[in-house]
Amino acid sequence: MLPYVVLAALLILPGHADEVQYLEKAPRNTTQRVVGGVTVTPYSWPWQVSLRIFSSSCLYHTCGGTLIHSRWVLTAAHCIQSGTSMVAFLGEHNINGIEGKEQLIPVEKAVVHPSWSNNAAIGYDIAMVKLIQGAVLNSYVALATLPSSGYILPSNSLCYITGWGLTSTNGQLAANLQQASLPSVDYTTCSSSSWWGSTVKSSMICAGGDGIRSGCNGDSGGPLNCFVSGRYQVHGVSSFVSSLGCNVYRKPTVFTRVSAYTSWINSVIASY
Repeated sequence: MLPYVVLAALLILPGHADEVQYLEKAPRNTTQRVVGGVTVTPYSWPWQVSLRIFSSSCLYHTCGGTLIHSRWVLTAAHCIQSGTSMVAFLGEHNINGIEGKEQLIPVEKAVVHPSWSNNAAIGYDIAMVKLIQGAVLNSYVALATLPSSGYILPSNSLCYITGWGLTSTNGQLAANLQQASLPSVDYTTCSSSSWWGSTVKSSMICAGGDGIRSGCNGDSGGPLNCFVSGRYQVHGVSSFVSSLGCNVYRKPTVFTRVSAYTSWINSVIASY
């Protein structure tokens, strides 16, 4: 069994031919957009958050997030970097400018799931960041609806990934928020040997896999929005893709399944 090595955004997993690539920020001279997506109608996903870190006196988009409480953003554990200051941009559409609808709120603290071990194949790639003050809710900034505890999406459910990640593996820059339709893939199929195999766990959601549409670098931590019971709910937190490329056939984008962590999410909000 091979040891795994973390090299920036690459994680080589023991015993697997495929490498996992986190969907964190892309290099600053490349694109940050969803693969195979289209520009969203501005503010149509009002719970979408851009999390940014200070570097060289500038704020760089590093990950997406989901506003689930006026002071809490749901994101991926691997998005949290110790020793860095983070700011949440709410009501954002174009990440390269200020359009007047944004709320820029510094992060007070980050709470990473206690079982996270920097190994995507084990799971627990989920974190919460608390804002220093409450967001003002309006038509541009709104709270996401989360699924009920333990809920499992039926196969081929209508879902959209949203984010500012790469438009293709090493693709072109687009400033505006993107969306791409990624139908859900059931666990039995996604964990089969011709798909992701044992890399995927039941606490995760697979979506996509057609080789055309996917998440990519810069989408980490952002939502998988699925249409359930007449409304969109956030069922997933963007986690990883294959290091062979973002949109590899039968290697769908993998998300942390939100409904597997309902109790933890509620306990964090109540405790901090």
